[in-house]
Amino acid sequence: MIFATLTRIYRWCRDLKRKLERYTRWPPVGAVDLGDLRRLTPISKNFGFDRGQPIDRYYIERFLSRYAADIQGRVLEIGDPRYTRQFGGDRVTRSDVLHVNLRKPDVTIIGDLTKGDHIPSSAFDCLILTQTLQFIYELKAALITCHRILKPGGVLLATFPGLSRIARPSFGETWEDTWRFTRSGAERLFREVFPNENVRVEAFGNVMAAIACLHGLAAEELRPAELEAYDADFEVLLAVRAVKESEPGLFP
Repeated sequence: MIFATLTRIYRWCRDLKRKLERYTRWPPVGAVDLGDLRRLTPISKNFGFDRGQPIDRYYIERFLSRYAADIQGRVLEIGDPRYTRQFGGDRVTRSDVLHVNLRKPDVTIIGDLTKGDHIPSSAFDCLILTQTLQFIYELKAALITCHRILKPGGVLLATFPGLSRIARPSFGETWEDTWRFTRSGAERLFREVFPNENVRVEAFGNVMAAIACLHGLAAEELRPAELEAYDADFEVLLAVRAVKESEPGLFP
């Protein structure tokens, strides 16, 4: 008698569980409307630049605007001085630009961060390193150079991709997209070179932002709440603020 009652209770609970799963699994399997996303090629092949502001650039500028006060004195930026000018303004007394092999009007230093012996030590108050580290195979060597060329108390502001499409070299370019990062990996990497307490790693993104970024949609095509929401399982962009110790000689 007791066994039969327990069996009926078990079956009732099992059936109720199945019904609840059916109602809470929404939309049902097979009913998802993929719409414009049901395609094998991205909507934009240019990372969204042709549609507006790329989603990763939205996060980059959000990060840099938060730490704009660090962009002051003598500033070194990679590739061009765009963010030095945008966020540094009249706080910048001297702007330098590093490029590995391409001579442009704004480039003041030709070189490679992994072999930057000719770049002066303890020279820069701020180093802006956006979307660069993924192209450098010898990451730690590059960070050691960054640490060396910063003044004591100088700040490195770096960003790099978590979830992103691969960037292919175009005509005349020699760089190759090599790495992707996670928050924990970035923390370990930077803390091998900078003091632990001087490294702050931030992450941006969620599943919607990641899908939109992979398709090359622009930030303007998502709602602010959809961009600002953060899900640690879907990190679109990683950003690091690392400060060189004030007392020289304590780290590499």
